[in-house]
This record gives sequence, structure tokens and C-alpha cells, in this order.
Amino acid sequence: MLGARRWLVVLVLLVVVGVVEVSSDSLLDAALPFPLDTLVVMTVITFATLLGASIAFRRVDRLASTLQQRNAELEARHRSAAALHRVSMALSALPELQAILDAVVDDARRLLDADVALLVLTRADGLAGLQATSGKPGVAGPADFDRSGAGPGSDFRRFVRPELLRSQLAAPLRRGGRTIGTLAVGSLSERDYGVDAIEILASLASQAAIAVENDRLQRELRELAIRGERERIAREMHDGLAQVLGYVNTKSQAVEELLAAGRVDEARSHLAELATAARSVYVDVREAILGLTSPIVPERGLVGALEEYAQRYSEASKLVAVVVADAPARELALPPQVQAQLYRIVQEALTNVRKHAAAQRACVELTVDGDALRITVDDDGRGFDLGASESSAWPHFGVRTMRERAESLGGAFELAPRPDGGTRLRLALPLPRVFEAGVS
Repeated sequence: MLGARRWLVVLVLLVVVGVVEVSSDSLLDAALPFPLDTLVVMTVITFATLLGASIAFRRVDRLASTLQQRNAELEARHRSAAALHRVSMALSALPELQAILDAVVDDARRLLDADVALLVLTRADGLAGLQATSGKPGVAGPADFDRSGAGPGSDFRRFVRPELLRSQLAAPLRRGGRTIGTLAVGSLSERDYGVDAIEILASLASQAAIAVENDRLQRELRELAIRGERERIAREMHDGLAQVLGYVNTKSQAVEELLAAGRVDEARSHLAELATAARSVYVDVREAILGLTSPIVPERGLVGALEEYAQRYSEASKLVAVVVADAPARELALPPQVQAQLYRIVQEALTNVRKHAAAQRACVELTVDGDALRITVDDDGRGFDLGASESSAWPHFGVRTMRERAESLGGAFELAPRPDGGTRLRLALPLPRVFEAGVS
């Protein structure tokens, strides 16, 4: 369409020039002497040219103005997108929810050139509270926000001085189909917020909602992990310590009866068994405390923690325990909860070796084989009674706990005799499943 208009202008100019030329030959030559006829012709052509150029220039100016406006809009969108990208990268690096929400309100106020920004969250009981604020220096400060506490309703305007909301814009924080809060900005002066401002605020509100939801899920995961660990410890105490104490109680009653009957030698034999049981419980408690108070230092990782535990274990049990690991296993950065579970499995395996295997040496080996971490615990003792190991009866209560820990990580657990004597525990942990599931 634009090309046709251009050619139409050219055609009109040609027609005008042609008409003038014909008129000059038939009329002007007879009416006006030379060079007046030529001056008239040149004047008419010049006027027509200027008129056509004026029309063309106005059209070009309109097109140039439209192009500049579109370029300005694209540049503004690009700046907004770049700013939001920087904000997203910065938010992803923040570890705590409050730090993320503080950054969101600061970025909202800065990107939208507002005087104030605030974020209100609605709790599960329906009460809304002020969670984060940002004020332009010299315009708004902490005293301009109402931090008296949560209240009914989700209207963000009751949390800030009304004068600061002469013009305002708000975006909801949504989780699924439910609104969990509001992100809002306001200014002292009247202004109109355009589509870009609405999109920026909505994007920031979405990021804040994701951060709130992630924090909730992380808290639930931590609570589940703590609850699971408490349940495992309770089962271990019930199946281990409680049964030993029950054994001690039974033996002590037998000693009383034997002493009452004058059977002193038999009573002494029972007392010796009680002393052995007490020493066993003492060692169990020491090992449990050692395991619970031996943190996995991030710089050393799982292998370093196991090496330290093996050294203390060897000193306490007079049984040689060594840890062998290949380079990939040493460099493997597993999530903390996964490391803790693997640490407990190896700890329980070595406890069983000390108590039931009659071994002189135990070896813990960690290797990365393809996409799996493999852990093997070998001993040179007499081996386990596999049938009893699968039951919950003393003294093989730890096998069930080890298997539960391994299966909770998606790993495969196996306990079997070694061909040359002793027992071998094998654990295979699929690394892709651990990292893709985000076990942490």
C-alpha cells in the first residue's frame, strides 16, 4: 500500500509537468514573450515539486516518528527483560526467604520508579501481615508502614500511609488457584502505569510466590526428615537398648533368686553376663553419640567424615577399620541429607561387625561406577545368620534400619556372606535419581 502511494505521487508530478509543458507550447508562447513563459513554467513546476515533497516529507516524518516510538518501546521492553533477568539471577542466589522478599520489593520499587513497595502475605488462618517493605530514600521510611501485626483481610493499603498510594499498582501472589499475598507499589504523585509496568510487577509477584512455596516445601521436607530420623532412632533404641535393658532386668531377677537360694556360684556367673551386657550397652551408647556428634564437614565430604569415624571406631573397638575411595567418590557433592543417611548406614554396619562378626578387620570402599555410587563394607569375621538378620529380634536389629535408610534414597541394599569368610554389605545408590529428585 505504501509503495503504491509513492508511485501515485510520482505519477501526479509527471502529469502536472506534462500539463504545464503542453500549456506552455499552446498558450504561453503566444501570450507571453520569452523568457516570461519559461519563468511561469519553472514557477509552476517548482510549486508542484515543493507540494509533492511536502506531502512526502510529512509521510516520512510520520513513519520515522512511528519507528522511533516502536524502537523506544522495544528498548524499554529489552531493559525490563534484562532487569528482570538480573533480578531472577540475584534472587536465585539468596538462601533465605526473607532476603528474597526484601529483594523483590526493592526491585519492584526501583524498576517501576515508585516511592514505596510492600509485600503482604496471607496466612493459613486468613490473617494478612506485612512481610517486606521498601521506601525511596528521603520520601518514605519505616515509620510510614504499619507493622503492628497481622489482621483480617488482604487489603495492602492498610499497611502504608495513604498519601504514598496516590497512584498505586498491585499484583497477586498465587499458589495454585489460591491467592497467598499481594505485591504493590505506590507513589506520592499521580501517574499511569502502563502494560510494561503491569507485566514487571506480575513477574516479580510470581517469583515471590515461587520463593514462598519453595520455602514451605523445604520446611515440610525438613520436618519429614526429622520425623523419620526420630522414628528410626526410636526403633533402634527399642530394638537395641530396650532389649538389652530387658535382658539385664531378667538376669538381675535371676541373680536375686539364686542368691536367695544360696546358689552363689551360679549368681556370680549371671553377674558376669550382666557385666558383659553393660559393657556392650556402654560401647553402643558411645558409638551412637560418636555418630550423632560427628558432623560431615562440607570441605571434607562424606569420605572425609567416614575416615574420621573409622579412626575413632578403631581406637574404641580395637578392630582395624579402613576407608578406601576412588577420586570420583571423593569429589562427589551429594546433598547433605543423603550424606547423613549413608553415614548412618556405614556406622550401623561397623557396629554390627564389632558386636556380632568376631572380626579383626573391616574395610569400607566407596566407588563411582557409571551413574551409581557403590558402597561396600567387608569384614573377615564369622559372618551373619542371614535368616536372623531379616527378623527384628536381637541381635540383628540394625539390618532393617540400614535397609530402610537405603531404600529411602532409592538405593539397593544387599547383605551376603563373602566367599572367603566374613560378611559383605553392598549398597548401590543411583545418582541421577538423587540429584533430579533434589534430595536435600
